[in-house]
Amino acid sequence: MRPLIATIDLAALRHNYAVAHRCAPGRQAFAVVKANAYGHGLREVVAALDDADGFAVCCLEEAQAVREVNASGRLMLLEGCFEAVEYQQAAALNLDVAVHSPAQAQALLSAALSQPLNIWLKLDSGMHRLGFSPAALREWHARLAATANVAELNLLGHFACADERGHELNEQQVEQFLGLLDLEFDQRSLANSAALLTIPAAHMDWQRPGIMLYGATPFAELSARDLGLRPVMSLTAKVIALREVPAGESVGYGASWVAQRPSLIGTVSCGYADGYPRHAPPGTEVVVRGQRVPLAGRVSMDMLSIDLTDVAGAREGDAVELWGAQLPVDELAQRCGSIGYELLTKVTGRVPRRYVES
Repeated sequence: MRPLIATIDLAALRHNYAVAHRCAPGRQAFAVVKANAYGHGLREVVAALDDADGFAVCCLEEAQAVREVNASGRLMLLEGCFEAVEYQQAAALNLDVAVHSPAQAQALLSAALSQPLNIWLKLDSGMHRLGFSPAALREWHARLAATANVAELNLLGHFACADERGHELNEQQVEQFLGLLDLEFDQRSLANSAALLTIPAAHMDWQRPGIMLYGATPFAELSARDLGLRPVMSLTAKVIALREVPAGESVGYGASWVAQRPSLIGTVSCGYADGYPRHAPPGTEVVVRGQRVPLAGRVSMDMLSIDLTDVAGAREGDAVELWGAQLPVDELAQRCGSIGYELLTKVTGRVPRRYVES
């Protein structure tokens, strides 16, 4: 078997969910498991969080996968229904459903449902991606409150800049959300991971922790460790070949890396087809034998090269941590001009996941 594996620490996952609860005592939390639980394996994550208050997904296909593991837990469909017939499927799966547009709301009013749904009216308070304006939301609140297709009528919002502490839009969005609470809502939800961690005014009935569950940070200036989070995924490969490269010789595609001294180059069993960032810049590090070492040249589809010259005793078969406990995924992402979310969700299906309890 090709020596590359993503090890998923389920105890760390549960620890991070507990941190989310401690941030907002007495409130409930939808564990966000969209995008294959941010690359960690949806079914396994849902099973590990079997006592979670609820889960949140992007689409019906993800909701169906959750229901195969958890038949009765509360489950929110964050983007709502894309076609009218999907409301019937949502009712059959007993979903909470976001409604963010007049077309979705009208389709709900017209649907023939086996049971009423818990509906989350989405407010566009400044993100300008999905949702109703405050005035339109007031209009649709009145209409949906009167239909038998609605069991609970709830309010949903989403921050644009919660990952930027002190950004003026955060306070404006909270104020717009609170400005609608003269309306009768059964439940309210505003806080994502960043707001849950740093904006207490956004802590409503339900929180929606996502990236924090997986032990990565939503902030550029606060590490996961600073926030009390534990990394859940460790991506590890092995050195599958060694080369002694004379000074002046190049390594990899484009001959972009040239040895400045006689160098020991290791070939590692991971590439961009596995989800490692292809555009990782010179100096990007991995960990071998507890020591950080730099990449040597461009990342290939199935392999990458590293400079092991300064690692005493380096040999074929050595483990290589691409990210994990010794090298946080957020650090690698920042180096590559990306975010931890992207790296985690891009780990491809050909990388086996191994589930452990630390």
